[in-house]
Parts: sequence; C-alpha cells; structure tokens
Amino acid sequence: MKAPESKNTTRLLLRKPRMDDAEEIFDRYASDEAVGEFLSWPIHSTIEDTREFLTFSDSEWQRWPAGPYLIVSRKDDSIIGSTGLAFETPMRASTGYVLAKDSWEKGYASEALAAIQEIARSLSLGRLQALCHPENPPSRRVLEKAGFQFEGVLRDYCEFPNRAPGVLQSAYSFSWLPMHD
Repeated sequence: MKAPESKNTTRLLLRKPRMDDAEEIFDRYASDEAVGEFLSWPIHSTIEDTREFLTFSDSEWQRWPAGPYLIVSRKDDSIIGSTGLAFETPMRASTGYVLAKDSWEKGYASEALAAIQEIARSLSLGRLQALCHPENPPSRRVLEKAGFQFEGVLRDYCEFPNRAPGVLQSAYSFSWLPMHD
C-alpha cells in the first residue's frame, strides 16, 4: 500500500517534493544555519545539495510506501518546511520536522506531525519513532503533545552535524505505536 502523495490539514498541505521546489527549499529553510542547529543532516551549502535531497526523496518514494513531505502553507502556497517518513522496515519508520524560522511557534510542527501520524496509521505501521536533541525543548514538547512516549537517552548515539560535525552526541528517543493509540 502506498501513502497519499499529498494530505491537507486545516492550514497546511503536506506533499511529495518535486525537483522544481529546489530553490524555494534552499532559500526558505535548508540553507539557514539557525534552522539547522538541531537537524540530523548538514544544512545545504549550495542548491546542488538541495537537488541531491530531492533525488534522495524520489528514491525513498519509489522504494517505500512514503518518504519526505514538504510542508506548504495553504494560505499562500509557500513552502514552510518538511517532514515525512523514513522507513527502516515495512513496519517501522522514523519521522521529524523542520520549519523555516518565520514559521516557528505557530503550531505548524504539531499540525504536520498529526498528519504524519494519520498517514502512519493508514499504512499499518507498528512503530513510529523520533529523535530529539536534549537542548531542543520545543521539539520535545511537540512530540509529547502528539502522544509520543519518551523512551530514554541514547548516549553518544548520533551526529548533529550543524552543532558539532563528526562528534557523536546524545539524543532523546521517542516512540508512538499507531496500532495501540
């Protein structure tokens, strides 16, 4: 079963990225150092980095039931961020979210995450997980508000390349079990 390539919420449209989105993605959030502080991927230095992400996105959508989604404002059709499902197995995926700085503190992350949870449930996922940097309390609040359970601290687990390239750092682990919610 394939996930829908787009999903509407009250204020947002989540949709599969397209190659012609590269410049707006780059300009809106992917190249912004402030936005990238807690991301698991390096901010984009060039538009080519963004095009590589879009190629990766296409391959994920071909390989799995879903992949990355752009978060688009329904008010003005502007790209404000991205989210999605990163599959590890057909029954388990990870999620996360990134928003352009001018879209912070407006409830968009919670709204986008709720849509991702609906998609995960429709795909009969057994587990949806997310990581959060310990110094990013707003992201932790979004996850907890959405019903994700804190599982613990993964010590020296992953790189946050925009904070300390090449250094393993601790991360908070969260999970949501769609079939139990």
